[in-house]
Amino acid sequence: MQMGDETRQRVKFTDERVCKSHLLNCCPHDILSGTRMDLGECSKIHDLALRADYEIASKERDLFFELDAVDHLESFIADCDRRTELAKKRLAETQEEISAEVAAKAEKVHELNEEIGKLLAKAEQLGAEGNVDEAQKVLQEVEKVRSRKKDAEEEYRNSMPASSFQQQKLRVCEVCSAYLGLHDNDRRLADHFGGKLHLGFIQIREKLDQLKKTVVDKQEKRNQERLKRREEREKEERMKKRTRSRSREHRRSRSRDRRRRRSRSASRERRRSRSRSRDRERRRRHRSRSRSRSRGHRHSHEQSSRHKSSRDRERSSRDRSRERERDRRDGMNGRSDSRRTDDRDVAGDL
Repeated sequence: MQMGDETRQRVKFTDERVCKSHLLNCCPHDILSGTRMDLGECSKIHDLALRADYEIASKERDLFFELDAVDHLESFIADCDRRTELAKKRLAETQEEISAEVAAKAEKVHELNEEIGKLLAKAEQLGAEGNVDEAQKVLQEVEKVRSRKKDAEEEYRNSMPASSFQQQKLRVCEVCSAYLGLHDNDRRLADHFGGKLHLGFIQIREKLDQLKKTVVDKQEKRNQERLKRREEREKEERMKKRTRSRSREHRRSRSRDRRRRRSRSASRERRRSRSRSRDRERRRRHRSRSRSRSRGHRHSHEQSSRHKSSRDRERSSRDRSRERERDRRDGMNGRSDSRRTDDRDVAGDL
């Protein structure tokens, strides 16, 4: 389906209405156009500008339009193969039944006819391209195949009655479902095998095989990429788990360190507390002993002072007694001396 200018401005190559086989240059509607099996206009959009857009975009990323094209071509080829089988069945019903040996010989002639037709078509193509030398080589191969075909026809003719041999024996082309005659001449064979219909079907079948291989390769590549991304995610998850494990272990380690530090700090504090308690107890005992010694010293001093005072008092009392005794004696001595002096004085007077 062709687009107008207005529609072309709105539609992108990714639109579902766009023919993906056309974007990949393998739509049967394009390839078989103008042949006996012309399919008419495709139901989806065909536009060369969209194909150009697709070719540019496909270089940057995989769009996997090959999957849509494979589905389209497989459906078309499957329909063609069904027609081929039906044609074979009709031929089997209409043509005279022959033995397996004769059928094999007839098939040999058909195969040689097909080979001649393909070689002639190739020679014509090379000649059209200007490769005259290559075309001559192909024609030489054609002569060899013709010689083999002549021998095969002779063998086939001798294996059946002359009346039956003159009947046109047909076969169905496995590529395009067209009918081929056993006695077709070279021109007819060349026209068939070099014709647009046969070559178009070859192109479609080869393109289908190529697309299948491309799809398999891309799927394998995508699977590898997915596997790689999954491995990277798993590796990243393992790294994250390892990091989280290390982080948890680090937190546990820090928690253990904090507990150890708190425990050591508590132990030091307990030791300090016990040490302070011991120091206080030691100071208390020291003060107690000091007070006891001081009280004992004061008591001893007081006792000593009291004893000393008592002794001093006793001594003083004794000294006073002695003084009084001395004074008494001195008085007595004085009086005695005075009496003696007086006596002497009296005696002197006498």
